[in-house]
This record gives sequence, C-alpha cells and structure tokens, in this order.
Amino acid sequence: MKFLLFLLLTATVFFVKSDSHKYHKSFHEDFSKSKSKYFYYGSTGTKSDFKFKMGVESSTEPNSKILSFKLDPLDKAGPGKGPEIISKKFTHFGTYSTRLKVPDVKEEQPNVGAVVGYFTYHEDDQEGLSEIDFEWLIADPRIIYVGTWTGEHGKLQRIGRIINLAKGEIIETISKINYDGEPTSLEGLQNMPEMIPAIENYDASAQFYTYGFDWESDRMRWWMIHPETADTVILWDYQGSKLGIPQHASKYRMNFWHTQDWAVEGNPNSLEKPNYPFELEVDWMEYQPKRDSKNP
Repeated sequence: MKFLLFLLLTATVFFVKSDSHKYHKSFHEDFSKSKSKYFYYGSTGTKSDFKFKMGVESSTEPNSKILSFKLDPLDKAGPGKGPEIISKKFTHFGTYSTRLKVPDVKEEQPNVGAVVGYFTYHEDDQEGLSEIDFEWLIADPRIIYVGTWTGEHGKLQRIGRIINLAKGEIIETISKINYDGEPTSLEGLQNMPEMIPAIENYDASAQFYTYGFDWESDRMRWWMIHPETADTVILWDYQGSKLGIPQHASKYRMNFWHTQDWAVEGNPNSLEKPNYPFELEVDWMEYQPKRDSKNP
C-alpha cells in the first residue's frame, strides 16, 4: 500500500512538473484573429477593454491586421500594469522576431514616461531570472535598449547596451549587479560590433520595423532589418562569455507600460503619467526554436 502511494505521489509530481514545462514549437502569430493560439492576455492593471485588441485594422498601415495595445491613463506605474501578452507555453534557445511600430508622442506629450517591451521573462525558484529585452522609451524613439537579466533577487546580473540608432551612437555597453549597481564597460567579444552605422531618420514611431534576437547558450545577438536595404543590422553580438546569458526556459512576451522612475537618455523630464491612450501596433511575432540536446 505504501509503495502504491509512493508511486502515485511520484507520478503526480512528475505530471505537474512536465505540465508546467511544455514548450512551444516554431510559430508565427500574425494577430489576424481576435484570439491567439500562442499568447494570453496578462495585464495586472485596469480591466479597460480598449487596452488590448487582436485582429483590428492598423490605424497607420492600410490593410494590416494588428495587435493593438493602448495605455490607460488610470493605470498605475509598473511593468505588467499596462497591456501585456504572455506565451501559453515556454520558449528557449532559438530565434525571436517581431514587426512593430511604437506610438508617436511628440505632439501630444513629449515627456511621457512609457515603455514598450519586447522580451522573454520567467523567474524560476531554483534557477532565478531568465529575461531578454528589447525596449523603447517612447519619449525618444530613436533610442533602443537591449540586454538581459539573470540571477536571483538581491544579486541580479545585468548586461545591456543603449543605442541611438538615428545617430549611429552606442551610448553604453555594460555589465552591473542589480538595478543600482555600478556599471562596468564591456570590451572585446562582449562589445561587438564596436560601431553601428546610423539608419538615417530612424524613429521607431515613424513606421513599422522588424526586430529580433538570437538566443544561444553561449551567445546573444540582437538585430533589426534595415528598412531600405533589407540587410540585417547587428545591434549587439554578445559572445566570449556566458555571463548574463539566460540558461533556462522563459515565457515570450510583449508589453506597454507607464514608468515613473526611468527617464529616456538625454531627457530626465520624461516621467510624466500618460494623459492619452497612446497605441502600440504589433504586426506579428515569431519564434523558431533551436533544436539541440539542451533545447527540448
């Protein structure tokens, strides 16, 4: 009887563990329908219906169906308070890409404090945080933030790069511990490329652009597609060390939220609470897993 009980408990634990670590296969979500096979809505903020819609007509690109995220001025500051979608299953090593357009706030509220996040995120009790980011602070849509977070609370590891793509300027490429840690400049293979050609008039709010990242166990590469030549523009090819590279599976996400304490580079005033329902438009999101012994 005890042996049967042991087998039952073991099977239950195995089932729960297996069920919680189901993995997505390759997919392309074009948001042409009102519901997604791959993502669910995960906002922890207000329940306003206008915040999130799939399969709606783009307001800026005729004949395109999109995912629409709108900020609710009543939402509190913080990640997850604004609209957010989260993958139903886990994703791991592979290639991630999206086509999106951030909102243009220049005329209505140039100092708004708001973040567009295209990223993976999952915190594991044993393995800690697994996060890979593309971020835009929409008060200056010429600037792109890329990087990762790994480790445990109290000792979070950051590697990150900030780029003004309109100027072709790499503002910083750093490593640090925790949000308030002292940054250390990265060099060598951790700082490639050392120069990025400017994309003339780059403005993430002016049109749709395609962005992506390649996640491997020993390499991270963030990139975008040049709007005129269709060449792949390498924003950061981080290798030569596993420092800061997430090793365990994560959830694939997109979000849009108000920040009251993270101002965009060069504009310390860009912390205002949104006064308007600014809209993020997402054309599609894609995931292609890398098949190897480390990736189920």
